[in-house]
Amino acid sequence: MTEFINPFADRTHYYEHAEWIHDHLSNFFDDKLVSVFHEIPTLDLHLDVFLIKPENSTFNILLTCGMSTLKMEVGEEVENPTELEFAELMMLIPKQIEFEQIYSGKNKNDWIISILKQSAKFPHFYNTWIGIGHTLQAEMDMSPYSIETKFVGALVLPSVTFDKEFTEIHKNGRKINIYNVFPLYKDELEFKIENGYNKLLDLLIKANGKEVLDLNRKNLIPKRTLWNRLTGK
Repeated sequence: MTEFINPFADRTHYYEHAEWIHDHLSNFFDDKLVSVFHEIPTLDLHLDVFLIKPENSTFNILLTCGMSTLKMEVGEEVENPTELEFAELMMLIPKQIEFEQIYSGKNKNDWIISILKQSAKFPHFYNTWIGIGHTLQAEMDMSPYSIETKFVGALVLPSVTFDKEFTEIHKNGRKINIYNVFPLYKDELEFKIENGYNKLLDLLIKANGKEVLDLNRKNLIPKRTLWNRLTGK
């Protein structure tokens, strides 16, 4: 029998961050509004996802808890790298999107949770980091996250709904950033790779893009731009 070795066994684990995140949420939401999709037992990085249902709001919140258990490998060329070492990811979703009580990865809307879980584990498996302006993709061949969606990747953005009081956790000289995850279509991901974050952000602003997940939103890439790229004209 092959023995499974935890790839993070020799890394420093900041287990206390889970408690910090729970305490942080308690400052904003009643505990009865918060439930947890617990990680199926794993031998690598344990990562739960909170489902928060704010009262008097048009959206619910999905928030990872476990990404910041490990420090990300932020490049030395980055200014103030210690400010970016720890992060968690969130997504704002419409109230009408519902989930089964237990996350299995196979239920209809589980792909939404999977985006967060996959994105949150990525930097640790590849000894890198993610922050504002970074993109991730579901698969190497840019196939979608699920048959339920055409989204193939995601863009890491600052929240425009919440201010730093919510999106930054400061304690014991450490900082945990909370970033928003914005799902992307294939054309959008390719456009960002070719043209950079600011160009894609300009398109998002021009389209008055919303932070809350829109399962049917229009592609940000104008058809003319897509046609020009395909034809080389």
